[in-house]
Amino acid sequence: MESSTIRILVIVAIIHFPVLIDSAVRQYKFDVVMKNATMLCSTKPIVTVNGMFPGPTLYAVEDDTVLINVVNHVNYNVTIHWHGIRQLRTGWADGPAYITQCPITTGQSYIYNFTITGQRGTLLWHAHILWLRSTVHGAIVILPKCCVPYPFPKPDKEVVVVLAEWWKSDTEDVINEAIKSGLAPNVSDAHTINGLPGPVSDCPSQGGFTLHVEKGKTYLLRLINAALNEELFFKIAGHHLSIVEVDATYVKPFKTDTVLISPGQTTNVLLFADQKQGNYLVTVSPFMDAPIAVDNITATATLNYVGTLTNTPTILTTPPLENATTVATNFVNSLRSLNSKQYPASVPRTVDYNLYFTVGLGLNPCPTCKPGNGSRVVASINNLTFTLPTTALLQAHYFNINGVFTTDFPANPPYVFNYTGTPPSNLQTMNGTKVFRLAYNANVQLVLQGTGIIAPENHPIHLHGFSFYAVGRGPGNYNPMTDPMKFNLVDPIERNTIGVPSGGWVAIRFRADNPGVWFLHCHLEVHTTWGLKMAFLVDNGRGPNQSLLPPPIDLPKC
Repeated sequence: MESSTIRILVIVAIIHFPVLIDSAVRQYKFDVVMKNATMLCSTKPIVTVNGMFPGPTLYAVEDDTVLINVVNHVNYNVTIHWHGIRQLRTGWADGPAYITQCPITTGQSYIYNFTITGQRGTLLWHAHILWLRSTVHGAIVILPKCCVPYPFPKPDKEVVVVLAEWWKSDTEDVINEAIKSGLAPNVSDAHTINGLPGPVSDCPSQGGFTLHVEKGKTYLLRLINAALNEELFFKIAGHHLSIVEVDATYVKPFKTDTVLISPGQTTNVLLFADQKQGNYLVTVSPFMDAPIAVDNITATATLNYVGTLTNTPTILTTPPLENATTVATNFVNSLRSLNSKQYPASVPRTVDYNLYFTVGLGLNPCPTCKPGNGSRVVASINNLTFTLPTTALLQAHYFNINGVFTTDFPANPPYVFNYTGTPPSNLQTMNGTKVFRLAYNANVQLVLQGTGIIAPENHPIHLHGFSFYAVGRGPGNYNPMTDPMKFNLVDPIERNTIGVPSGGWVAIRFRADNPGVWFLHCHLEVHTTWGLKMAFLVDNGRGPNQSLLPPPIDLPKC
């Protein structure tokens, strides 16, 4: 079966760890191809990279230059985003369609060329157009430079664990039907762990992933949430996990039995194989503390101690409740940057731009949306539902093409109301292609405020081109007079994707030291589709290495 081939390739990719030399040029070829895959007792064609689901792991060493030749063999336009890679001065390689590049059309190719500067850890890559990232995704593993140890106990083995969602239907059909109706799309049919959901009620023969461990050894699990629309809990029966890194940033280690990981986030954990020999259940289940439909089927895998007898029963565990807000909040509040001499937390202490963005849903008229009673669900930032242009923003900026975007994105909500309380009577949003302009090297404070329009919901917001510090977080409406007094400016967690809590806010700070156009959006794909997105335009600096590099000659054209 085609799907069996996919699974075998995945297992080889996650178990064998390559030996890499220090500071080199890594070259990869990504062939985007269709492949038949069997899951949940049904078969469908899916878009893949190199015929694999999940896709191949990209390995590199800090300071490497990486070249990935992406060749499009399918009937969809394609782009690939290297999620979390800073892309210093190389925005042309960032990947979001119509933001930094036009898509790679059928039969065409594009070489993504970037250098990994000052980063090490786990990130991910994924398609950044349509809903293709449901199956077009994989891990990025960046090793420390030669002879630089991890700031935690050296593991005996490292394993990539990719979490995702699976639909029996074609995901492009799912979102297209939703757009036509004006309503939310159907939720997924299963969650997957390294491409496998484990047995489910309507397909008990469905296989699951098995992680083999040896008693007394330590394993570094590189967890990645590649799901389209759901935050996930990860848990292993009978074992505590030591959190050592998130989003390719080292953290102060702490132990937990449950990991919360949002779409686009990565978490490295140390697993100590210190229990009695046996089989232990691994669970992946959704977190949703709002009245929003989710896929409530728990994915399962098996942690197997080598030498366990075949008929040994599996030791079970109970995943957290779907609305386990306390579990989620405790995990998030436990995260702190390592802030050591070697890995300091360089938090901006002064602020040049103080921005306040509301993120949430809305309703706009849609006469053809009969299931939606003449309305369409949309999403917005500061009441602006972003309209993708037909020319990439970065190209328009670099070549001074007029009429593609404007630079008047609002710094504050245009309409003031009780954001997390009773919503206004008018739920309509404005449409437009607006960016917010930042001076090079300016310090930015951005408060992301959730709203209760339609429903309060957790929004995992991803910022391209930067990592940022999450200096504050709280319930209700942000208070600019009192809340900054409680900010953590010493060791806040550094991330590239942050969850705005349901009915609450989060404050982040970053230095705009990367010239170009950088996407900010919700990493719930349905919300991105609905328009919860915008972009920052960072001007060139005055120094010799402070300007956007010229575009490559093979940059796709619109």
